[in-house]
Amino acid sequence: MLQVNFQNLPKLSFRVNEAYKSLRTNIQFCGSGVKMICITSCLPNEGKSNVSFNLATSLAECGKKVIFIDADLRRSVIIGRYKPDQAVVGLTHYLSGQNKIDEILYETNIDNLDIIFTGPVPPNPSELLASDNFSDLIKIFRKVYDYIIIDTPPIGSVIDSAIVAQKCDGVVLVIESNTVSYKFAQRAIRQLEKSQSKILGAVLNKYENEGRLYGYESKKSKKYIDYYLEN
Repeated sequence: MLQVNFQNLPKLSFRVNEAYKSLRTNIQFCGSGVKMICITSCLPNEGKSNVSFNLATSLAECGKKVIFIDADLRRSVIIGRYKPDQAVVGLTHYLSGQNKIDEILYETNIDNLDIIFTGPVPPNPSELLASDNFSDLIKIFRKVYDYIIIDTPPIGSVIDSAIVAQKCDGVVLVIESNTVSYKFAQRAIRQLEKSQSKILGAVLNKYENEGRLYGYESKKSKKYIDYYLEN
């Protein structure tokens, strides 16, 4: 396995960190059969990649062996945001037959967390994610990891996330507060239901709140995640 260090890891506030711990706990209470989870959103820029990565990190911090797969093959932000310390090959290299698994799998400087980056943008992302190569890859990871977190493109823009969700144990929808209408969110949910995906719930992101949490006063307009997951 290759090694990579992230040079721009986020420093989460107390409130955000607690929200991710709550999200992690709700994921775990979904049952031992829910270990491969697809994360998507309705629209671009709702923060799904941040939620995906921080959820994977939170699961790893509690001692679970986790792999984060960046399957947003069209517009990944992971490399640019977290800045690995070297050039990397990724998922598209494997799915197109250019590289083997051990050539795209990276151990990170976060304990218990491994990662697969996207690789270059392909001309046929949906076809690659629907391929036997992708199915074989995640079957192998099911035997090795406690949790597999897969970041995918917005379901309201392309079909990629529905394709991935079909192969997963459940899907979580990230929704930006005061941005996505109820009707559009319902349309996204129906699209996921058409693929017979199990919808675990939703994460309300960038929610502005005033108040106190366990004696800690939050600043006005502080952005953090809230969550809602149900079995």
